[in-house]
Amino acid sequence: MSGTLILVRHGQSEWNLKNLFTGWRNPNLTEQGESEARATGKALKAQNFAPDLFYTSALRRAQHTLDLILEEMGILNVTITRNTALNERDYGDLSGLNKDDAREKWGEEQVHIWRRSFDVPPPGGESLKDTAARTLPYYEAEILPQLKAGKIVLIAAHGNSLRALVMAIEGLTPDEILAREIATGEPTVYKIGPDGKLVERVKL
Repeated sequence: MSGTLILVRHGQSEWNLKNLFTGWRNPNLTEQGESEARATGKALKAQNFAPDLFYTSALRRAQHTLDLILEEMGILNVTITRNTALNERDYGDLSGLNKDDAREKWGEEQVHIWRRSFDVPPPGGESLKDTAARTLPYYEAEILPQLKAGKIVLIAAHGNSLRALVMAIEGLTPDEILAREIATGEPTVYKIGPDGKLVERVKL
């Protein structure tokens, strides 16, 4: 029996809209972000998904996204596990800065390196490699055993914590995962076998 893993990036946040580095800062969703979350809930309901377990980060935009998805799916009064292991990458000194202002301060090339390299963190922050180092052990210890047992698991999290999971699940290289865009509110669905390996990526 295969388990099902549903990954959803939070809907557009107030700081996504303002083009700010967000990281562990805690803005909420915009109206568009709420609509994106609700659309995902409707899409999952239309496909008759009935998740057994629910996980999100310690950040409001992901929690709100999950709440709206569950509301649209008609799922109420369930236990939701929140953990900082699923938080977005910490952008350190870049957090709260407009991306254009950061380029002006540190230069286009340096900011590009911080944003798009696998293992070079911004000052005081995390690289994608660092993010994976906290996200993957949590996934392997807490979530993967549920998938091996055939459960349906829904995770609402962030672009980079989800990139870390996608990289491991699909066996991608650092260059491949850095090229993967994960849109706000967008679900990615996998079938995971009893051995914990990817069976297929499901098209919605």
